[in-house]
Amino acid sequence: MIDRISPTLRPDRMPAGYQQWRSLLFMHWSMPVEDLRPLVPKSLEIDLYEGIAYVGVVPFAMTRVRPRWCPEALGLNFLETNVRTYVTYQDRPGVYFFSLDAASRIGVGIARAFWGLPYYYAKMDLKKVDQTIDYSSTRPNSGVCHESQCKVGERLGQLEPDSIEFFFMERYLLFLEQSGSVFIGQVHHTPYPVSHTEVSHLRDDLLEAAGCGYCKGLPEFAHFSTGVDVEIFNLEQ
Repeated sequence: MIDRISPTLRPDRMPAGYQQWRSLLFMHWSMPVEDLRPLVPKSLEIDLYEGIAYVGVVPFAMTRVRPRWCPEALGLNFLETNVRTYVTYQDRPGVYFFSLDAASRIGVGIARAFWGLPYYYAKMDLKKVDQTIDYSSTRPNSGVCHESQCKVGERLGQLEPDSIEFFFMERYLLFLEQSGSVFIGQVHHTPYPVSHTEVSHLRDDLLEAAGCGYCKGLPEFAHFSTGVDVEIFNLEQ
């Protein structure tokens, strides 16, 4: 039985750092398990919602990114876009990242060196006009790009644990495999404020680059969050 509530509780230890996540666009596509399974380490199980596997693309802004000892005013501000799917490890639900693009060479270097995450440097932009938001991202050396436009709609209420929105967004663990060992990273934040959103434009090479070329066209599900303040905890085995 998968416990989806315990990971939402704050760990009883000091965080390693702090971040603010803002203007998050969550886009999701279903993908056949047989196509997704080879892309994910065998040590991780594919997490399904009502028997269906999903892949997500999430562009957003990161602000005041810093280790615990660093003053907030000296934190990094940059944009990020991640490509992800949902997995479990020892019945604990979390995220497995195929790629993470970030508009900070420093941030990419730190994440690769200390976390072993598949970060790529990209030139990125985010523009807001009223309730319409445009995101763009391009990896300079490969031309892999992402462009999306969404219009934020009605705010949802509190997410129920059995809802698909909770399945997509209330994820507090990440899993990665290195040298045959599974490492677990944890974050903590208040529940996301979530709104319906309509994606009116999408050009995306990130899914294809991640091996998820099955996912094409506009997303089957799209949601928006104004953001949360986040505590980051060190990787553990």
